[in-house]
Amino acid sequence: MNTAINIVLLSLGIAVITILLLFNRQLEQKITENAKGIDLVVGAKGSPLQLILCSIFHIDYPTGNIKLNEAERIARNRLVKKTIPLALGDSYQLYRIVGTTRAYPDLYSAELESGAWWSKDLEVTMGSTVAAMTGLKAGDHFSSAHGMIEGGHEHDEHQYLITGILKPTHTVLDNLILTNVESVWKVHEEDEEATAQQHDSTFEASPLVPTVAKGDSTKEITAMLIQYRSPMAAIQLPRLINGQSRLQAASPAFETARLFSILGVGVDIMMAFAYVLIVISGLSIFIALYNSLKERRYDLAIMRSMGATRSKLFISILLEGGALTLFGCFVGLAMGHGVLVMLSKMVGEMRKAGISGLVFYDQEWIILGGSLALGLLCAVLPAIQAYKTDISKVLAGN
Repeated sequence: MNTAINIVLLSLGIAVITILLLFNRQLEQKITENAKGIDLVVGAKGSPLQLILCSIFHIDYPTGNIKLNEAERIARNRLVKKTIPLALGDSYQLYRIVGTTRAYPDLYSAELESGAWWSKDLEVTMGSTVAAMTGLKAGDHFSSAHGMIEGGHEHDEHQYLITGILKPTHTVLDNLILTNVESVWKVHEEDEEATAQQHDSTFEASPLVPTVAKGDSTKEITAMLIQYRSPMAAIQLPRLINGQSRLQAASPAFETARLFSILGVGVDIMMAFAYVLIVISGLSIFIALYNSLKERRYDLAIMRSMGATRSKLFISILLEGGALTLFGCFVGLAMGHGVLVMLSKMVGEMRKAGISGLVFYDQEWIILGGSLALGLLCAVLPAIQAYKTDISKVLAGN
């Protein structure tokens, strides 16, 4: 029973460390992959972190909409290399519908699994996770719902057509439904004819949405993703946007670093708790070995009398301590991975984020080696006592 308790204590500490390691590493990796190629996000005034979470990771609500003509002025700035518009607002079964251009999936090197890319209004290309979870396929139709909540108002008058399914990219793209910006506008227009564009010989296309006239003040988008033309843009452009316009600029690198600093407090507390459990388990193993040595003094003396050397007794006690901690470590690692596997199946947000318990990192070998070192350290003093066992006194009953 004592041995079982020691193993449980050690395995709990190892499991907590394993869960934190897997979660932190995967979360950091996903954030890096999803923000790849995006230097700046421009949107409505509000929380910059909310703007980043909504526009890049699609796990929060928009801060509002911005006028298309205001976004165009930023897009034409000499410091801007590439711009990608985003129009948000609707979802299907809590999977967000994103109005954008083909440049957006190209950021993540997305490829088609089946079908084709959207090309007309009310056509969509689905992410792999969305298709798998909803059971929809190319050629199916569906209606979008307003917002990102259960029971939102459905736009039954406008049916989307699925033209293609994307291959898994292991990025946020897997959880999105992509279409053009015009489709998002069309779904929310009350009178399509009143807003239809009349193209003439003087028509000049918008740099963000080519089917709309440049400088159109009636159209809105949710946000705009920007790539810098030069390093100088990182200094000048955010200051220009935040100080001289009604828009807001947020840096993904800065805001994600701030997010990790916020999360880091809770992670540090959990990590400290795990280390306390490991230290307690180490002390318990030491006490168990030391106490069991007193009960086994006669057995050790018999072993010596049968030809066992002092070194063999010393090594046997060390091996016992190492075996206990190694077993506890393996149980802890299995528990850590198992908990994340269950959570990824039970919690939809973890599944959407791509957090898996079936991922292994090199740091787990360090955990394994540290556990072995802890067991050997705890067994050193009992092993020395076994080494000094006096055969004659023990067998004589003294």
